[in-house]
Amino acid sequence: MAALTNPAATLAEAAERYAEQLALPGPPPENEPWVAQSLTRGAAGIALLHIERAHAGTGTWQQAHRWIVNAVAGQVSATNTTGLYLGAPAVTLMLDAAAAGATSRYREALADVDVHVAALAHRRVESAMARISAGELPGFREYDVFFGLSGLGALLLRRDPGGSAMQRVLDYLVALTLPLQIDSHALPGWWVGHDPHRRSSSAYRDGHGNLGAAHGVGGPLALLSQAMRRGVTVDGHHEAIATICGWLDAWQQDGEAGPWWPEWITLADLRSGHPSQPGPARPSWCYGTPGIARAGQLAGIATNDVRLQQEYEQALVRCLDDPAQQARITDPGLCHGWAGIYQTVWRATQDSRTPALTDHLPRLAENLIPYTRSIAKAGTGLLEGETGTALALHTAAHNVAPISGWDACLLID
Repeated sequence: MAALTNPAATLAEAAERYAEQLALPGPPPENEPWVAQSLTRGAAGIALLHIERAHAGTGTWQQAHRWIVNAVAGQVSATNTTGLYLGAPAVTLMLDAAAAGATSRYREALADVDVHVAALAHRRVESAMARISAGELPGFREYDVFFGLSGLGALLLRRDPGGSAMQRVLDYLVALTLPLQIDSHALPGWWVGHDPHRRSSSAYRDGHGNLGAAHGVGGPLALLSQAMRRGVTVDGHHEAIATICGWLDAWQQDGEAGPWWPEWITLADLRSGHPSQPGPARPSWCYGTPGIARAGQLAGIATNDVRLQQEYEQALVRCLDDPAQQARITDPGLCHGWAGIYQTVWRATQDSRTPALTDHLPRLAENLIPYTRSIAKAGTGLLEGETGTALALHTAAHNVAPISGWDACLLID
């Protein structure tokens, strides 16, 4: 691809096209009314784009409010099945993003949902600690970013970092790093009892250990590190970070193109000490080097371990230097596409001791441009659709941290 003659203008124009495509909210599907409260697919996620644009002056608060109202038009759920990406927590993140830098915007609505989110976190921790006491394996939904306690913790770190709910989430994550003894096997505490798709299958009858940022141990590491970096700590906090970093170090593979990590390992892999995955898979935020490297970089920063920080930064640089890994990216989205890589790398560069990271940003931004020719095919959602791509383009065009802090939902901020 030829270099852009006016990169900022081209990126801003692309972001504007996405915003125009997402101008007006519609009703959620009749058979899925809950979708409006979803960051992944619904109005709550799309509202984040219009909120960020309103903060930056490229959109209006009237337009943002239209999407916010659409997201809360129905009864907002605060049941135990909700999490950062659905229900009251998703609505709270949306409102918190809108309230950034203001003392009164949506204050009463936030006060209402904050109570429900704190109560939800307490209930979820109680259930998780009971599971640990019983010596049973967890599932993704207990601790991951999307629906688990890592995601709820990311929200609490913004809303009430000194509160009891935040402390209990961190206490839980410390407990999660303690090993479990299951059928004579010593397994890490985050080893889940299902396959990577949350199903039971013969190939994963003993579950698996997931290393990714979205569903794996990368999420807890990022939250523990983000909290410590902000001075929010609990007993055993440093040891928990060290345990996870030790696990990542043990499963780091050194290839010709640099370090990489398997997406997950099975019990057979654990016994042999080698992953069955033959080489690096698709680099992305959700799985692969970018998400893991950002979590590891944050761990190094939080613990003042310069060597650790630089090792993860170098791993990210080597990944971005590898055309074979880059060729595996086939979509523009946040979860496993160019937008997620761009936003993750942009955040990493702001903390980096490795200048080479910044050199990759222009090319990563340019990789988003071709997809603007087929916007309607991408879907509208935050994680895999137009909204996430537009938000990453907004960051690229303005080269400043999101004013709304929307990317806290990825735990990379």
